[in-house]
Parts: sequence; structure tokens; C-alpha cells
Amino acid sequence: MKATDVAGTALANTMRSKLRTFLTVVAIVIGAFTLTLTTGLGAGINKYVDNVVEGFGKPGELTVMKQQDMSSAGAASGSPQEYAEQDAAGGEMFGMPLLTQEDLAAIEDTEHVTEVKTYRVAEPEYIQGPDDRKWQTGFMGSSGEIDMLTFSAGRAPEAGAAEIVMPESWVEDLGAGDAEDLVGTELTVVAATPLQEHKSVTATVVGVTKAAASGAGTAPTPSESLEQEIYDITTEGLPESQRDTYFQATAIVADPEANEDAVKQALADQGLLAQTLEEQLGVIRGIIDAVTWVLTGFALIALLAASFGIINTLLMAVQERTREIGLMKALGMTGGKIFGLFTMEAVVIGLLGSLVGIGLGVAVGLIANQVLTTGPLSGVTGLVLFAVNPLALLLILLLIVAIAFIAGTLPALRAARKDPIEALRHE
Repeated sequence: MKATDVAGTALANTMRSKLRTFLTVVAIVIGAFTLTLTTGLGAGINKYVDNVVEGFGKPGELTVMKQQDMSSAGAASGSPQEYAEQDAAGGEMFGMPLLTQEDLAAIEDTEHVTEVKTYRVAEPEYIQGPDDRKWQTGFMGSSGEIDMLTFSAGRAPEAGAAEIVMPESWVEDLGAGDAEDLVGTELTVVAATPLQEHKSVTATVVGVTKAAASGAGTAPTPSESLEQEIYDITTEGLPESQRDTYFQATAIVADPEANEDAVKQALADQGLLAQTLEEQLGVIRGIIDAVTWVLTGFALIALLAASFGIINTLLMAVQERTREIGLMKALGMTGGKIFGLFTMEAVVIGLLGSLVGIGLGVAVGLIANQVLTTGPLSGVTGLVLFAVNPLALLLILLLIVAIAFIAGTLPALRAARKDPIEALRHE
């Protein structure tokens, strides 16, 4: 028999007992379906994290903060901590020590660091539109993020001008018909001094931004000059030592592949913590990978159970077709070809189950991704819950076919070893 004849005969034989084959295929479908959803979920979430990383920074950028003394991070241990006076040149924000001008100078002097970026925190009270309506803002976007923004209209603000770019979500609220209409509008930005005296700055809208997965473009973003004006108002009257401090800075490293580790160590020796964004998101990736492996384990258990179904199905087929096996041997078919015939039946069952399971998994995953990201999770910009990875799907297909083949070897060996005379006598 040719290989095509063996495949055709195997397919016909699997259809002899339709109910038994159907139940075995269903077990494989469940495993393939679960495995497809699991890998697609892992690929989708990791793709979203990659988009966040891409939107937040570029290769060679290190986020630098002061190393926190965990012994003074609070009373989490249950025992009281001795009070220590804060250094007048430092201070804290949200319990984290701030970078001083001396720290910034130390970063700049570090070998292989080509540039240091700092970010002011501009926190106005509200923004007033042309119709005199007032809108709360909270924290504004940083002028340091301008090169990460994507515009639906207009341009980026110039560093030395009192200009601002607004997110698309603000267009209607500010009374504009569309993004293009908002460009050129003058807004009043009002901030409060530490003594709660309100002061205003006039800013011109020069662009409208699209929301990115990283969060960039979701808040009003001022030019460097406007950001400094707002910061000066909110820190008016404070000592210079408190005004010239920063929560974090970004260090640009030359040839990061070769020098990144050396720069991290040099900064660590000075009491500074330097991390790439990938490292900061490493915990999230670890959790995603752990959940994916757990779900993959359940899928493999389902496939293991399905393999016993294949063994049972083929053992029953061997028993039912004993005389047929004896006849084939009597007519000259070798044990190897009989072995190949039965293992091919196992492969056909595995192939049918995997194709249906993978197809259902992809369909359900894509539909669920569309429904959730445009419905309950629509507020998470750029979220991807399920992604199709063709290589992963191919590996799932090959894995299931391999499991089916291995499961079919025991019944196939029993069929190949049958004595033709005894088989022909079987009732």
C-alpha cells in the first residue's frame, strides 16, 4: 500500500465507529481549545506590555531614583522606627526620597551617560475654556513625553512658547467640533500657590493627541516653558532646596548593550537605583507567564486524558478487526504496514481534534478580545487580550499530533504482532 492509500484507509476506518471517534475527538478538541486560548492570552497581554514599553521609552534610557532605605519605609515590620530629620536638600514624595541637584550632577558625571532628563510635575487647579467653563486636570503630562506623542491634529508645542496640546477626549468638552477646530484655541491654565492664591497663565492649543497604550497623550501636555510657569506658581515661596528636587530622572546611555550594566553599578555605588522600563515591568511579565503556564498545565492534562481515549478507541478497533488483520497479513501485508495503518488512524483523530480545537480557540479568543476591549475594558487604551501567533498554533498542532501518534503505538504494535492464522480463526 502507498502512503496515500494508508492515509485514505485510516480515514475511512476512523469513521467506522462514528460515536466512539466523535467522543475521542471531543476530548482532544477541549485540550486544543484550552491550549490555544492560553497561548493567545499570554501573547496578547505580552504584546500589550510591549506596546507600553515602546510608548514610555527608548533603548538606552534608564529611569533613575534614589534608593529607598527599607528600614525607614514605615512600620510594616510592626516595630517602631527611630525618627530622623530630613536633609534640607532632599525631602520625600509619596514616601520616596527625592533627587537633588547634587544627585543630578553625579548622574551626568557618570561614564557613558550622554544626557540626563528631568521632569517637572505641573499640577494646575483647572483649565478654563473659551466658554469660561472650568475643567479639573490633576497631573498634566510631562513636557519630556512630547516626543512620545501621536497627533491627530496640529503639532508638538515649542519649548519656549506658552503652548499646550490636548487629548482627543477633551475636544468636545472644550466646545470644538473636531480636533482641527480646537487647534489655535486659547485656554486659561489656573494654578494655586502654596498659600492657595490662584494665578493664571494663557496657553495656546497647538495640537490634539491620540491616547497611547503607555498612557501618553491622555492628559493635557504643556510645553517646557508653560510647565515651568505652572511649577513656579505651585512652588512660589518655597526654599530653593525644595523647588529643585525631582522624583526621578532619565539617563541616556551611549551604546546601552555594552555599557548599561556598568552605568547601573556606578549609580548604585552612589545610592541611586537605575532600571530600564523592561525591568520595572518584569514583575508583571512574571505574573502573566506564571498564569499562562498554570493554564497550559490544565490543557496538557486534558490532552493526556484524550490520549487514553485514543488508546481505548484503537484497542477496541484492533479487537473488532482481528480477522481483517489476519487476512491482510495472509495476503502479504507486513507488520510494519499494519503498524503504520493503525498509527495513521491515531494521527487522523489527533489532526481532526487539533484543527477543530485550534479553530474554535482562535475564533472565541478574537471575539472575546473585540467584545471586552470595546466594552467593559474600553477605558484601557491599546489593550490586547488575545493575539494570534501562527508559530505557536503550528506547535500546538504538531504537539497534539505527536501525542496522538504516541498513544496509537500500543494498539498498533498489538495489531502488527498478531499471528495471521490465529487472527483468521478469531470469532
